Amino acid sequence: MPERASRVLDVGAGTGADAAWLADRGHHVVAVEPTRALRLPGMERHPSPRIEWLDDSLPDLVATRRTARIFDLVMMTAVWMHLDRRERAIAMPHLACLLGPGGLLLMSLRHGSVPPGRRMFDVAAGETVELAQAHGFREIFRLRAPSVQTLNRRSGVEWTWLALVRN
Repeated sequence: MPERASRVLDVGAGTGADAAWLADRGHHVVAVEPTRALRLPGMERHPSPRIEWLDDSLPDLVATRRTARIFDLVMMTAVWMHLDRRERAIAMPHLACLLGPGGLLLMSLRHGSVPPGRRMFDVAAGETVELAQAHGFREIFRLRAPSVQTLNRRSGVEWTWLALVRN
């Protein structure tokens, strides 16, 4: 995490817990959340002037790119697994254009059984890193660990955490 106040993009911000944590530490956060049922409660729960909410979605991030902002950090927690291979190939160059040189992309990849009625894909860390490298990133951190959620952990769900720096 950046130690100095930074421009952060939280893609798939949900109800804003990560955005609020970052804003409390002095960062300016653009919280992107396409789901109204998550975004509106998040806006109400976290009314920080350091959080700007956007209704936008992957893979294109049209509204986000339209702002013409460059970020120091892009976070995607529990998001990438909702995109299929084609959508991931579309999304990665958009993420790259949103980060300045030396910018950091932090993401988590879910591995394990898919809950009924959910759209998820088991995305390999190697595939993600290879795609990122093709768009000017290099991997600086990778960790695979069991889920912290008890039910997920019992069903064998694991997460890979990746940190990628834009060259």
